[in-house]
Amino acid sequence: MRKAIWILWPSFIIGGAAETVFFTLFDPMELHLFGEPAGFGRIAVYTGGFFAFWAFAAASSAFTCFLQRSAEEINRCPAEPQGRPEGCPKRTE
Repeated sequence: MRKAIWILWPSFIIGGAAETVFFTLFDPMELHLFGEPAGFGRIAVYTGGFFAFWAFAAASSAFTCFLQRSAEEINRCPAEPQGRPEGCPKRTE
């Protein structure tokens, strides 16, 4: 739960800031998808934009958490010592 908060809360703040900056520069009614006008209302574009920015920021934060794992977390054997395969140096007899 703690890692989820570490990922989602900062990305929420960044998503809001990114939306503010983006839609200060671009009018939602002038956005085009594949050369055609988007055809969505302003609120729909603002909502979709916020969730897209939030998702990108959350992916970035999640990747950072993934890269911060220690060597012990990466190399930890998930099996109990007695259930490890024969020849495993961490197996206890």
